[in-house]
Amino acid sequence: MGSIEVICGGMFSGKTEEMIRRMRRATIGGKKVFLGKASKDTRYDNEQVVTHNMDQMDSVPISSVDELYHAIGDADVIGIDEVQFFTEEFIEAFENLANEGRRVILSGLDMDYAGIPFGLMPLLLARANRVSKLKAVCIQCGQDASYSYRLISDDSQVMLGSTDTYEARCRACFTEGMKS
Repeated sequence: MGSIEVICGGMFSGKTEEMIRRMRRATIGGKKVFLGKASKDTRYDNEQVVTHNMDQMDSVPISSVDELYHAIGDADVIGIDEVQFFTEEFIEAFENLANEGRRVILSGLDMDYAGIPFGLMPLLLARANRVSKLKAVCIQCGQDASYSYRLISDDSQVMLGSTDTYEARCRACFTEGMKS
């Protein structure tokens, strides 16, 4: 039976790490897997999904639904990392793949740097059969963190970066930082 699983949370919460874990488990279980990522994600490598801890897995950069369908072949399990960068046309594709009996695992940010729902993530969360919301650790106080606080002043929604650009923050520390 097909399904849509969404792994979401703020930066540094382990989303990509969890994606890689699920893909490796599926491989151990004898499933054919495909791992793709948003072609916009060029932080560490163009053809690898890479965690902040530098764990990695081969992937295919995807920028269109046609590319997705061409690349997945007969995979039983389809993983897509950084799904917040995709357009709404992908929603129907993910639904179709699940309806064909495939397991679709999607990971990405659920909110942007301003705490606003990010891209198509709210629509994916509504359609998911399983949702895993992961937490990071707040850099300011050590509590669970759901927010990605941008350290650099820039209003553009998309700014690729890591610890030099973003911090994981809890609600209180995020709100305090947004005031300044």
